[in-house]
Amino acid sequence: MRLTEWDGKVALRRHGIALPDAVLIRDDAAPAGFGDAVVKAQLLEGGRGKRGLVRRAEGDVAGTARAIRGILGDATAPLMLEQPVAIAQEIFLALRVDGTAQAIEVLCAPEGGVEVESGAPPLRFHLLPEAPGAIATALRALRTRFAPDLAARLARLALRLARVMVAEDLESLEINPLARLADGSLVACDCKAVRDEAASFRHDAAGTALSAALEEAALTPLERRARDQGFQMVEIPGGRVAMVTAGAGLGMMMLDLLGDAGCPAACFMDNAQGGPAETAPQRFAAAFEMAERPGIDAVLFYTTLASRPLKGRVEALAAALREKPSPKPLFVGLAAGHAALAGYSMERAAADLAAVGVTALEADPHALVRRLAEAIGPRL
Repeated sequence: MRLTEWDGKVALRRHGIALPDAVLIRDDAAPAGFGDAVVKAQLLEGGRGKRGLVRRAEGDVAGTARAIRGILGDATAPLMLEQPVAIAQEIFLALRVDGTAQAIEVLCAPEGGVEVESGAPPLRFHLLPEAPGAIATALRALRTRFAPDLAARLARLALRLARVMVAEDLESLEINPLARLADGSLVACDCKAVRDEAASFRHDAAGTALSAALEEAALTPLERRARDQGFQMVEIPGGRVAMVTAGAGLGMMMLDLLGDAGCPAACFMDNAQGGPAETAPQRFAAAFEMAERPGIDAVLFYTTLASRPLKGRVEALAAALREKPSPKPLFVGLAAGHAALAGYSMERAAADLAAVGVTALEADPHALVRRLAEAIGPRL
């Protein structure tokens, strides 16, 4: 779950991280003491500064708020007013869970701000927040790019933020800029955080109410219906292929293959935490509804079977297609293990599916995407 800057900073404040004073508003009125505030749109995506959604009010909070809401096209969009900070240096500091290393990876650069991507690559090192000598590990790494006093402050802050990540079940946490003030103190002037949705039950929903409301408002009708039916769906603007998959890893692989072939996916589907065991009919219904749109050229389904019988999956798919044929060419991928093929060959499956309108059946995902790309051709 992506958190707004407001919700992310609420979490940081619980752990004593230094932040500018701030208030959340839904009208144009500025509370006392915030007449010269920095006005920030509250969104679930980045790039606000480049879009003109973060502005210094310079005494006109109402006018600045109206200008930002005009860009958003929402007259009641929530805004955060934040007291300006006299920044001596903008630093980039981010932490993420590195599943491969089973540690938290820290990224830090002496030059932060909106153009951080154009600077030198950030320093990277791993941190185990409760390991003996963790702060010494951070200090050794940071002293290669920062003066000793600042490196020591950053090492202590990085360790505190790593512990915040564990306590708040965060997958990533980015502070850009982290402001160094003239007295050497460090203040988090921005916050982008992502929480592990599977851990949401451990946290008070009130603490992420704004993020949840924005996430709900951003759902398309198909995405909302998918959620209510027990699976996740994300529509992807500009896509050509309505894609049906199950499992994030498999879905991401097919996204990449389709993109590389010049036939980008129009959606991504994944299993929902605690969702029902079978949602294939609902996934196909969503994909077929999407495929009725003029910009969608094909439907692709890919899955793998280890022990579940291939015959049962093919018969279920064939029955669904007899009831409602695909509105666009349907390409199916079924990679089946030895147990799944017992008594039923891939050749038989191809014949049975061709009888109900399936354009192609392949076990190899590369071959499947190649056949799809050859069939629908480049977009003119």
